[in-house]
Amino acid sequence: MRVYLLCLGLIIFSVSATSQWYESQGIASIKNGDTKAAKAQAVQNALKKALLVAGASVSSVQQVVNGLLTQDEISIRASGSVNSLELVREQYNNNTVTVTIRADIFPKEKQCFAADYKKSLLLTRSNILHREQANIGKIYNLDKTLMRQLANKIQQQGLYLNTTLALQTKTEFSRLNQSLQTQNLKNLSKSLAAMADSQYVLFSEIQDLSLAEQENNPWQFWQQNVYQRHFKVAFYIHDGATGERLLTKQYHNSAPWRFDKRQQVDVTSHNFWQSDYGQQINFTLEDMVNDIDENMMCQPSQGRIVQVNGNQITFNLGKRHGVQVGDEFSLLHLHNIISDDQRSYPSFNISPYKVIVHAVSQDSAHATTKEQHILDNIQINDLVVRY
Repeated sequence: MRVYLLCLGLIIFSVSATSQWYESQGIASIKNGDTKAAKAQAVQNALKKALLVAGASVSSVQQVVNGLLTQDEISIRASGSVNSLELVREQYNNNTVTVTIRADIFPKEKQCFAADYKKSLLLTRSNILHREQANIGKIYNLDKTLMRQLANKIQQQGLYLNTTLALQTKTEFSRLNQSLQTQNLKNLSKSLAAMADSQYVLFSEIQDLSLAEQENNPWQFWQQNVYQRHFKVAFYIHDGATGERLLTKQYHNSAPWRFDKRQQVDVTSHNFWQSDYGQQINFTLEDMVNDIDENMMCQPSQGRIVQVNGNQITFNLGKRHGVQVGDEFSLLHLHNIISDDQRSYPSFNISPYKVIVHAVSQDSAHATTKEQHILDNIQINDLVVRY
């Protein structure tokens, strides 16, 4: 079952100084007529989205039965709990169920200050591993279109990311990844992050676009020549400062391919994205956004220092990342340790001084040390970090 979510992110009212009501919406596809399972999944994921809006990091949500929680309270990894949950409305349309829930969330101590900031994420052109599979429908441009769709969904529904696209040329990621060239992968990630001024880099591979060997249902003559088509995709997120891999995730689904095998299909068209196969890809992208947002929420918000002048610095995080005047950052001097086998490992020297932002623009900020000390050990390309 694939689920996609739209989050309203609205604080309805406050019942106390520390408890707030959040309303969110979930939409699930109904498979094999199982409306009960679809409704339960929509409620469960809508609740997860509400918790993310409230600043909690969600590792698990209490099992949902018939759209209602089995218990009155849910513990969410030491960052918040749900005192009560209300099912506001449910609607059924075609093969989807839409639910709106309202949750009374009691937050505990904030899990991470990094959640206050949006991380910059570079999306690179995806790689179709078996290009011969794209010949049916001539859907070769899916490698670029998929990333544009993902960027749009992150912009519309994501809470903790700003995205930049790099789609003109393919990267060497898949070749390096398959041949286990770890150091070259790190170098590629750092190089792309520096060129795009991004904190993190996302690579992806479209691993399967094949058609099933048999038709969906040979007994239904009106559906002849309709085959299930696979869609298997994986993404990999790397730290732009160190090049190290932070997250890997894989998705595998299928849906009917209702286009003629000899027809050239425009993957940017409304017709494609409204088809069964296009909607299945869309559901997968919704899951990707949810997973990326949740996993990146508490990753350090790190900026690259672009200027050092006495006790003042300028770094490449600004208003669009959530930086405000008065914010405090730690300083890290980054250098690499080379092992005996010539592998490179990042190492950080933490400065004893912190800086406070005194001026901020859209894409950069100016900060000064709290104690007015000269930053003689801090250089351009060192990092400012908020954990």
